[in-house]
Amino acid sequence: MKIQIMGAGALGSLFGALLLKAGFDVVFVARGEQLKALQSRGLEVSGLMEEHFDVTAVSEPVDADLVFLTVKAYDTENAARQLEKVRFRAICSLQNGVGNEDILARHFDNVVGGVTTYGANLREPGHVIYAGEGMTLLGNFKGSGAEDFELVLREAGVNVEVVEDIERRIWEKACINAVINPITAVCRVRNGKIVEVPELWDVARRIAGECREVMSRMGYDVDVERAAKDVAVRTSMNRSSMLQDIEKGRRTEIEFINGAFVRKAREFGIDATYNEIMVKLVRGIELGVD
Repeated sequence: MKIQIMGAGALGSLFGALLLKAGFDVVFVARGEQLKALQSRGLEVSGLMEEHFDVTAVSEPVDADLVFLTVKAYDTENAARQLEKVRFRAICSLQNGVGNEDILARHFDNVVGGVTTYGANLREPGHVIYAGEGMTLLGNFKGSGAEDFELVLREAGVNVEVVEDIERRIWEKACINAVINPITAVCRVRNGKIVEVPELWDVARRIAGECREVMSRMGYDVDVERAAKDVAVRTSMNRSSMLQDIEKGRRTEIEFINGAFVRKAREFGIDATYNEIMVKLVRGIELGVD
């Protein structure tokens, strides 16, 4: 079976490595320095797994059986257009934020939503750190395919489960990211600081309250404050992906995280001032106003 990793960043590289170790035929779609490193030196994995892999890395997608999409949320539309040029049975998003699956559903018949808590960080191009074993939840968003992805991930040793409420799970993860990521990015702090510093926790609680209200209007009862606090404490030394993006001068996924809650709040006619402020602050930093 041929599996394509569309977006060979940290998470895509880790999952690709686990699939390679299990004996699958894996092709990595990458760009820039990551592509050069994968083509010239292969993929180095350290942390919970110490391995080196010679890999197939390309700049454009190719035909495959299954596709894991791990690009940044703002690149989803462009990735979908590229993937329309090749053949595959189903595509599974393992991305951050809300709305990726909706974009994919406009292009493809079999779309699987996914959320994962596996930890991965790029030390440098071609070198991924396997930072933490977690859980991966999959569910059919449009058509079918979840069971196919579950099978290959299970064979690769990934903790995985197919669920019926994948949309809820995607929004739940977005809640936690909405509370933790923008504060860490704006203040340039590790995750644990939002709990340790009273002033930051006060802001976090207000963001969580707005997210909880949005979720409630959607029919989901989620204690966002508690969930975000638990994750912040468990990952206290981590630097959020949004913070890493800011530090590297890259665009963030703020519009697909807090921005998603702002848009939903407007639909329901409820207040999301703190989420809106976070969007504006992060966008300001992206534009160089720091």
